[in-house]
Amino acid sequence: MLKKITALILIAMLAAAMTACKNQTESSVSDDTSSKATVDEVTTTEEATTEEPTTEAATEQATEETNNEADNSGSQNGTKKTDSDYTYNEVVTEITYSTSGMINGSEIFTSRDLTQNADLTDAVYYTLTSGSNINITSAGVYVLTGEASNVTVTVDAGDDDKVQLVLDGAGITNSSAPAIYVKNADKVFVTTASDSVNNLSVTGSFSADGTTNTDAVIFSKDDLVINGLGTLNIKSSNNGVTSKDDLKITGGVLNITSTADALEANDSIAIADGNISISTSKDGLHAENDEDNAVGYVYICGGSLEINASSDGIQATTIAQIDGGNISVSASEGIEGTFVQINGGTINISASDDGINASSKSTSVNVAVEINGGDITVNMGQGDTDGIDSNGNIIINGGTIRVNAQSPFDYDGTAQKNGGTIYVNGTQTDTITNQMMGGMGGMQQGGMPQNNMQQNNMQGGMNGK
Repeated sequence: MLKKITALILIAMLAAAMTACKNQTESSVSDDTSSKATVDEVTTTEEATTEEPTTEAATEQATEETNNEADNSGSQNGTKKTDSDYTYNEVVTEITYSTSGMINGSEIFTSRDLTQNADLTDAVYYTLTSGSNINITSAGVYVLTGEASNVTVTVDAGDDDKVQLVLDGAGITNSSAPAIYVKNADKVFVTTASDSVNNLSVTGSFSADGTTNTDAVIFSKDDLVINGLGTLNIKSSNNGVTSKDDLKITGGVLNITSTADALEANDSIAIADGNISISTSKDGLHAENDEDNAVGYVYICGGSLEINASSDGIQATTIAQIDGGNISVSASEGIEGTFVQINGGTINISASDDGINASSKSTSVNVAVEINGGDITVNMGQGDTDGIDSNGNIIINGGTIRVNAQSPFDYDGTAQKNGGTIYVNGTQTDTITNQMMGGMGGMQQGGMPQNNMQQNNMQGGMNGK
């Protein structure tokens, strides 16, 4: 009997506990539902009373979309920005070129080469940070801002990728590595944003990248284009800008100070426009491929160039052709190439060796100086100097040429004047004299040289040097 009473008591206690648990659970669900209903009511009220976000606020909300395409170890990521109010208006440089030149200027520059501003619709933005490299691995437009030290922007993209780096108030100071290093791409554009001032410099000895001697502030293994609507200042303890392929400049303000070549390329340097100022302890423009003397030309059809060089102002392996532009050169030799052709432009040269020099550097073209147009002034220093010197022929078909020198012309082949106007030391002449004729007057009786310099001069002329 006692066992039955105990069992009944236990059953009653269990039933009471289950009822309490059920009531607690229903209360909790009810509270969550009540809470949810309250939130829904508040949300509905806010949606009914709050105005639509402004365009600016909506843009800010959608701006920061992380881009991981350039995310490599030890480097920073960029951000992609979208702006519904952004519109793109192209600014394109128009060029004028000679239709009868050795180089056809219409075939050199693409429409994108000549476009001075980038379409930022899908651009990726980077803020430069000291010690944090930037690695670009795919085609696109990348905007760089801010100032930093010991940073290299490396482009290592696909063989068909075109990469555009937009400098918008960017400053990089490195001790031993390029500020911009193009390892691989189809073509890279370095574009200065409108009204921006950008500074890139390397102050110490460059470190090699494996077997690659990266010896320039902007160093590219592939085609490189510099353009824009802003200013780019480059200071280098070696070369300023190097391209192991083709280098083109089509706009912007470019100021270079370097201890070696300011602008250097293996295959070609082509300038369509821009305000370029160069101060260098070596060559201003230098186009040369050590493995192939059939390439390495310099072509200029516009822009303004002021070159102060300790060696050559403009040096080409094959053809140095000028179709236009305003060019001022102060150098040991002003313009040098195997074939020098001037079809237009305003050119002022001050030189201490040769003003314009055609010498045999390539087997692919004849050695000659040909002038078909332009306004050319050559001022030479004292001593063994030649205004226009050709180890082959001199042909003058047009243009106005003013040569102020003890030896205005020197040639090993023939000289032709078929047109144009020539002034020698202020006097107009139709005669292209040869240094060898005037050189005899500087000898003692008996035809012996007065000194070693004159003897070397004679030997150089006879050997075509």
